[in-house]
Amino acid sequence: MTTITERADPSVLRERERRERLFARITRAATYLDVAGLGWLVPLLRIAAGDSPRHQLVELRQVLLVPLAGIVAFLLLWALLAPQVKTSLGAVPGPLQVWEQAGHLYSDHVAERAKEAAFDARQKERNRKLEADGKADQVKWRSFTGKPTYLDQILTSLETVALGFFIATLLAVPAGIMCGLSRTVNGGLNPLIQIFKPVSPLAWLPIVTMVVSALYLNPYDWLPKSLVISAITVTLCSLWPTLINTALGVASIDKDLMNVGKVLQLSTTTTIRKLVLPSALPLIFTGLRLSLGVGWMVLIAAEMLAQNPGLGKFVWDEFQNGSSSSLAKIMVAVLTIGIIGFLLDRLMFALQAAFTYGMKR
Repeated sequence: MTTITERADPSVLRERERRERLFARITRAATYLDVAGLGWLVPLLRIAAGDSPRHQLVELRQVLLVPLAGIVAFLLLWALLAPQVKTSLGAVPGPLQVWEQAGHLYSDHVAERAKEAAFDARQKERNRKLEADGKADQVKWRSFTGKPTYLDQILTSLETVALGFFIATLLAVPAGIMCGLSRTVNGGLNPLIQIFKPVSPLAWLPIVTMVVSALYLNPYDWLPKSLVISAITVTLCSLWPTLINTALGVASIDKDLMNVGKVLQLSTTTTIRKLVLPSALPLIFTGLRLSLGVGWMVLIAAEMLAQNPGLGKFVWDEFQNGSSSSLAKIMVAVLTIGIIGFLLDRLMFALQAAFTYGMKR
């Protein structure tokens, strides 16, 4: 309630309105910051805007200090207990050794890119001289054949999981819509879903390898056979959460809404586009998030056995290598897999927040 002083002093009113607008902006931004995993910035922004520091510091402790304390406790336990565990490759590396190997992997990447740049420069200079001497027919362009670096293998894994996830989405969403709209289709597909859903990627991989080898006889350079095998294995293991959640979302649409579509004599395509998809989208995105998480986990095992250049093959090669730094490099890969998995989930969560109405904006 406005006091007499505030009514008498327009500057006080303007300041109050300014602060209210500022707090309204922070409240709107809070949703986006939460989606990005930066919700801990909200209390700091509120304090900067003039809110009660006492209340906001309590909130900051909950959203920032408590998670940081958990991470610090984990690192301390890791550093304390790791040297006590002896393996055939030596003691389990602690956080410092793992961080050191991460730096070495990045340095190797930088060195390999420098070699590639030097190779390209030499090749361009050689071909330029040949053209200047009138020997254009002898000009040849070759690709750099250096070993894939750790960052290259991360990129390959992301490309593989993206391809497998894309194929799974194309198959699962239409099938889920059909299952949700038709009891007959659902009854026919449900037994197959229940049978194939728990099958391990290790069981799918030999079958996929033989089928792809038989059908994909002339691989493209940009789409090697090992990548196709890994991607299809990811597809077969990751499509089920999306299919099930899509079917559930479509089946739970308000029947009155569907009856309105029948009264208006909407076509099946229009009904799906205007009524079914908007209503089922929150559950569809939930299925997509689960499918992407499953696909990322499956990918590592698929790459190990398919020998597709990626994080899975990197882990397997380091395990076979057996050098003193191999265990630390494997742990770098484990942490990388976890961080990327978290970022992929945040990405899908951001898309869900952008495209669905069931979440605050």
